Order: sequence, then structure tokens, then C-alpha cells
Amino acid sequence: MNSRERRIDTRVNIKVPFRFRVLNNPGSPEQSAESINISQRGLLFATVIPLKVGTPLEVSLKMPQELAGLVSNDVHCVARVVHVQPNAFFGGKAGIGLHIERYEAGAAAEAVAGVGAGKERW
Repeated sequence: MNSRERRIDTRVNIKVPFRFRVLNNPGSPEQSAESINISQRGLLFATVIPLKVGTPLEVSLKMPQELAGLVSNDVHCVARVVHVQPNAFFGGKAGIGLHIERYEAGAAAEAVAGVGAGKERW
């Protein structure tokens, strides 16, 4: 089964600026990027920052209204790199696929993310 067949959430082709930081490297600086597409459980972006599959990231973004419903929300989450496509984009940038593992946000964002009663928050 390939990654497209495993997706259960609709991806929206939208550019959303976000910030990320590698979690397992205490001295890593916060980086800025922009999504290529995004869903409630993942996103794709391009970067020159070398990332490996399995790397955990802290991600901060404003969830777009297309996914959040009536109001877009600031969202903080932990994601893991699940796909790296080297040199996939202009300038030698790698295509990075993230799976969002858990959210920290307001109640409206929790409803969008499916997080809430009985679900872990970080």
C-alpha cells in the first residue's frame, strides 16, 4: 500500500507559512517554511534543511479556514518526518512529508484535529 492509499484526510493545496524546530536536537534553531499542501494530520513542504525520516518536529502554524471551519486557529503540534524526496523542488530543496502526531491548541482546533476527550496532548 503506498502513501496515497493510506491517506484518509483530504489534502488542500494551500501555502501556509509555519515555523518548525527539530525536537531531538536541543540547540536547533527555529526554521520558517511554507506548506505546499496540508491536511488535518499532515503537511508537505520544501526545505534545504537536512531532515531524515523519523525526525520529530515541533510545528507552529495558523490552521487554514479550509480545514478549521469557520475560524482559523493558531496551532502548535508535534509532527514526525515520514517522507523525504531529495532535490524535488527548485533550488535543490527536498520535499518533506510530515505526519502530525499530536496537537496543542484551543478547543476549536481540537475539534478539527480530532483531539479531545481521551486523546493525548503535549
